[in-house]
Amino acid sequence: MIIDLYELAQTRWGRERKDRIMRIFVGNLAFTSTEDDLHRLFYGYGAVERVQIITDRNTGRSRGFAFVDMPNAPEARAAIDALQGATLGGRSLTVNEAREREDRGGPRRPRS
Repeated sequence: MIIDLYELAQTRWGRERKDRIMRIFVGNLAFTSTEDDLHRLFYGYGAVERVQIITDRNTGRSRGFAFVDMPNAPEARAAIDALQGATLGGRSLTVNEAREREDRGGPRRPRS
């Protein structure tokens, strides 16, 4: 019998661990949205550990997406289910569990 240690760490007797931090992708953000706006929005579903709006490294302007870290996976899933398609700043949000960054091959561009 092969045991996948990663899977074992994520579950316990078939149930999700509540202490697993879940990173949530939030897309289609209005450029005027703030990290406080997102914190308030997600806090209604449970504890929020971190909110990070991704900005352009040259201009400092929002790139229109963010990541929200929630320490309780069931609460994070409830937030994802409830907020997918919700409106913030006049825009319909895209909300789902974040995926690992894909390797695009080759070196990353150096920061200026």
